Amino acid sequence: MSRSKYMKPPSRKSMIILIVCIITGFIIGYSYNLTKDNRQLSSPYVEKDESYREELIKQQERNKELSEELNELNQRIRDYEKSFASNQDEYDVLLQEAEKLRLMLGDIPAVGQGIRITLNDSEYNPNNSNPNEYIVHESHIFKVINELKISGAEAITINGQRLKANSYINCTGPVITIDGKQYPAPFVIEAVGNPEVLISSLQIVGGVFDQLINDQIVVTIERSAQVSIPSVNENQS
Repeated sequence: MSRSKYMKPPSRKSMIILIVCIITGFIIGYSYNLTKDNRQLSSPYVEKDESYREELIKQQERNKELSEELNELNQRIRDYEKSFASNQDEYDVLLQEAEKLRLMLGDIPAVGQGIRITLNDSEYNPNNSNPNEYIVHESHIFKVINELKISGAEAITINGQRLKANSYINCTGPVITIDGKQYPAPFVIEAVGNPEVLISSLQIVGGVFDQLINDQIVVTIERSAQVSIPSVNENQS
């Protein structure tokens, strides 16, 4: 008896189940492979994205550091500017002081508004046996010079002779010696400074002007729009 006689053909239901299982297995296998391929394809992009994110974070941190450094440098610049401004003020003050010292020493010429004072002997009086009572003495000149200096005169000359901080004045009879040079009357004293202040200080009641008049000295005071006083070196040349 042959085997084909006992084998039954599969039923319709079995065939359907078999086909469904085959299709299901195929779908599952295909889905798995597709997911695997997608993961493999997306992996480089994910890694690049992470790399870009890390680089961005680093750049942000670096920008923050640079911003802080810039703020610090700007603050240092502002501090330097304040320091320079302060030093500039100090420099200007020192420069003015140096200028005053050079004027006092007579190292530089002086030009500006000022006054001109003329001291002259009074007329001879035959009834007065003492001629010293009507001539200009060094004490009279000292009074004028000292008052001018106190009142802020920048530079002073007597008969064109520039006075220095250590100038000496000596009276010898009718002439006056200034730093070794002799000058006769009249004595013209010129000073650079504020004319109003200088004149007011000389003409104050009981001041230098009144004292000179009481000593029989002929005094004239003039304002000058421009007084030119040479330096000591120019006097010596």
